[in-house]
Amino acid sequence: MKSLAELTELKEQAEKKLRVRKSSGKPQIIVGMDDCGIDAGAREILKKFLAEVNQRDLDVIVTQTECSGQCDQEPVVTVQLPEESKVTYGNVTAEKLEQIIEEHIVNGNILEDLKLDQ
Repeated sequence: MKSLAELTELKEQAEKKLRVRKSSGKPQIIVGMDDCGIDAGAREILKKFLAEVNQRDLDVIVTQTECSGQCDQEPVVTVQLPEESKVTYGNVTAEKLEQIIEEHIVNGNILEDLKLDQ
């Protein structure tokens, strides 16, 4: 640290990252992080969602959950927009992740072709 300004900047960056995980009443992205999800790449999907949300400066909660019982569809991601039903997407890849953010999170359009039956 060379100055108070640098320390302030670091603090603001850290607070921004924490807001992504701890906001309430906001849209949510929930990544299944059970054993089979992690084996299928869920850890990387979670990291990419966090990076995309931060890069786009979206006011969205990104969190994780346990097993959803859809092991054959991992990685599984659930999107919950305020006052709407949860939508779960399966076999999420980096390409699908970008579609989910752009179409569902930003524009509010459910991606019917990626959605799992609920």
